[in-house]
Amino acid sequence: MKLLDSDLWEEIFDSLRKNRTRTFLTAFGIFWGVFMLILLMGGGKGLETMLGENFAGAASNSGFMISNTTSESYKGFRSGRNWDLELDDVARIRNCVPEICVVTPTISRWGARALANDKSCGVSLVGHYADYVKVDNPKIKSGRAVTDADGMQHRKVCVIGKRVAEELFPGMENPCGQFLRIDSINYCVIGVSGKGAGGINIGGNPETTVYLPYETMRQMYNRGNEVDLLALVAKDEYPMSEVQYKVEALLKRVHMIHPKDTQALIKVNTEAIFSMIDSLFTGVSILVWMIGLGTLLAGSIGVSNIMVVTVKERTTEIGIRRAIGATPKDILTMVMSESIVLTLIAGMSGITLAVLILQAIENVTHADYPTAQYQISFGVAIGASLMLTVLGILAGLAPAIRAMRIKPVDAMREE
Repeated sequence: MKLLDSDLWEEIFDSLRKNRTRTFLTAFGIFWGVFMLILLMGGGKGLETMLGENFAGAASNSGFMISNTTSESYKGFRSGRNWDLELDDVARIRNCVPEICVVTPTISRWGARALANDKSCGVSLVGHYADYVKVDNPKIKSGRAVTDADGMQHRKVCVIGKRVAEELFPGMENPCGQFLRIDSINYCVIGVSGKGAGGINIGGNPETTVYLPYETMRQMYNRGNEVDLLALVAKDEYPMSEVQYKVEALLKRVHMIHPKDTQALIKVNTEAIFSMIDSLFTGVSILVWMIGLGTLLAGSIGVSNIMVVTVKERTTEIGIRRAIGATPKDILTMVMSESIVLTLIAGMSGITLAVLILQAIENVTHADYPTAQYQISFGVAIGASLMLTVLGILAGLAPAIRAMRIKPVDAMREE
């Protein structure tokens, strides 16, 4: 009996059609298992790429430091003392902590109103150096970012978030060169940030933020030497989790803060955040495979059960086949073929439906997340097909061996 024999395939489908309800219910287990596995894998991949897009541009080895009230008395200073980071701390860190490649200050102001063309919107102001883009890239969609020359010459220029651009300059594709007014000061728009609200946003929502040169904002709001936040990036060979402690010790020593004061300096470490996200998606992937494989295993057991019942019902037929010359190999091929065909049809149907749903989800989210990818790779699809084939073989193996061992005399007695 050959696999390419048309009579064999006609017999297989005829056998499956005779018990349609049982065949459908059994195949549904395989279909649902594969469907859920592919759908969960694609969904997990899509969420991962969406998060990756949100965090794109943020240095994975960066950290942020913010001053806070002290919790320990030290060298004559009482606990609960307020203190501020200083612009001089930038030079101190650069000179004393060689593991740091970027250290840049920022100052902020929340609750401001921006006015332009008789329109207004609420904004946050952030003043920073040009090298802040190495910490958190603004993803400039039009124009340019703030440069060192802007700060040195105290230029009244700004980069605006995309929501600010939409509200103040509606219908204008590129508002660069336009002016807006904040706190009675006119600023020329030199760029529009394309960064979204997701990801690491220490200074507030980037969509509603106006970025100014540090020296300009420092002068306009008379901030003096005070710094709201220090952003750091460690060299590739040094983990930020270790370097940050050296910076912390330096700042505490300079500002007369107790070395064991855990409250005086707030530290944010993006390395830990990225590591947590990676661990989360690793756990999600393991859970997806456990759920999918468990459902597939239950479906394959169902296929095995239906094949056992099929062999039992066809005992007489198998005995007659043996009596007229069918070899054990022919019987094995017959039973195994039915099992594999049932598994593959159900499994490929599940893969097809899951791929269609994932494509629909990808189309819906494309506007907000153009790089999000929900579709599984071709290799995963091939792997799933091979896995289905193996499951079909395993599901039909025990019933096939039982059928192969049926003797013609025993089959007649069964009748």
